[in-house]
Amino acid sequence: MAEFTFFTNPMSRGAIAHWALLEVGADFEYAFVDWGDKPQALLDANPMGKVPTLVHHHGDHDHVVTEAAAICHYLAETHPDAGLLPNAHKKADYFRWLFFAAGPIEAAVTSKAMGWEVPDDKRGMAGFGTYELAVDTLDNWLSSHDYVCGKTFTMADVYVGSQVDWGLMFKSLPDRDSFKAYAERLQQREAYRKARAIEAEQRGDAA
Repeated sequence: MAEFTFFTNPMSRGAIAHWALLEVGADFEYAFVDWGDKPQALLDANPMGKVPTLVHHHGDHDHVVTEAAAICHYLAETHPDAGLLPNAHKKADYFRWLFFAAGPIEAAVTSKAMGWEVPDDKRGMAGFGTYELAVDTLDNWLSSHDYVCGKTFTMADVYVGSQVDWGLMFKSLPDRDSFKAYAERLQQREAYRKARAIEAEQRGDAA
């Protein structure tokens, strides 16, 4: 048995976890999920039936990890030799932007896509303020940093980078110079390229 079982679908946020698994060289088995016929093993692990869901077969017991940002960090922690954790001085940046992308950016993009308008007097409750403020905040950081932690690629870039990459692709983020340059750097990574090629083949649109 592989060390990890990876429940995913190539047309989902599972693509983030897929990239992360390849970055650390994890020993994993794909468990592809048909939206119309979700396997009982997935529902047992995650009653919401969401992907990605990662099951870590650890000795005589299993650990279940859900939510793409959590999966990314969990893989970095369980594969320290991959060198994708921040050093002590960069932990603040690592966790700040990992959770900023998973929280305010995700919420801002979703709200905009849904056409939800936050009243001016409720912006504090929304958590992201406004779409423009959240986007400008990320743009400001990436305008002066090659990666989340400066010059060094870490696992946080898998998650933050996926948000930016998809945002540019699907036009949910504006076409900012900092976003484009950041995405281009990440697209050169071997694990990124391999993950995207496998997903294209799974979707049937590989060249």
